[in-house]
Amino acid sequence: MSGTRSTSRKAPATEPPRSQLRLALLLAPFVWAAVAINLFMLALIAPALGWPTLSPWATMAVAVPLTLPATWLATRWVGGLIDAAER
Repeated sequence: MSGTRSTSRKAPATEPPRSQLRLALLLAPFVWAAVAINLFMLALIAPALGWPTLSPWATMAVAVPLTLPATWLATRWVGGLIDAAER
């Protein structure tokens, strides 16, 4: 420690790869809310088109199975944005 230097070079700093699952779990509640709001707005327009209406509770229930593919798409989109920002 008295002024000696190591002959080995430092390895370049690398970051661990970003976890797609962590990003998806972070986005899922927001995606669910967005899907539920859009379905509710569609349900408000539905009677004008002659379709049956949905209650707010029904739209939230219908939004649950639609959240999985929407979260997958949102994760891919946000992941691409993160990759572009890191470059």
